[in-house]
Amino acid sequence: MATFQLRLVTPDAELFSGPVLSVRLPGSMGSFGVRAGHAPLMSALTVGSIVVTHENGDTELIASSGGFVEVSRAGVTVLADAAERGKDIDISRAEQAIGRARAQLESGEAVDYDTARAALDRAMNRLKVAQQAADEG
Repeated sequence: MATFQLRLVTPDAELFSGPVLSVRLPGSMGSFGVRAGHAPLMSALTVGSIVVTHENGDTELIASSGGFVEVSRAGVTVLADAAERGKDIDISRAEQAIGRARAQLESGEAVDYDTARAALDRAMNRLKVAQQAADEG
């Protein structure tokens, strides 16, 4: 199968750069996949998992908290707000973040509901991706 260049960057670092067989992304209008020769496009990304299929056929899960993707003839560039490889996620920390977000939402105190809900969604996604990565590893 043909490969294409994938580059995944966050404000902090370049998380990945290299040839891949495919990538599945959490688009704002639904999840979609890209393979070599895909038509050019740009899309917003939501909280979800990015699934990368490497040249050797191995898959890698990456937790993403949103951002943008550009698919061009030169390859795919993901500009993620934040992203973390599933194998690098500390499950205990993700569970603690879920607990903190739930406590904030259930506290009855004046909180920014949208911010607290977004934090809960990100933490739950990180936990899901970490568990899936552990199951595959």
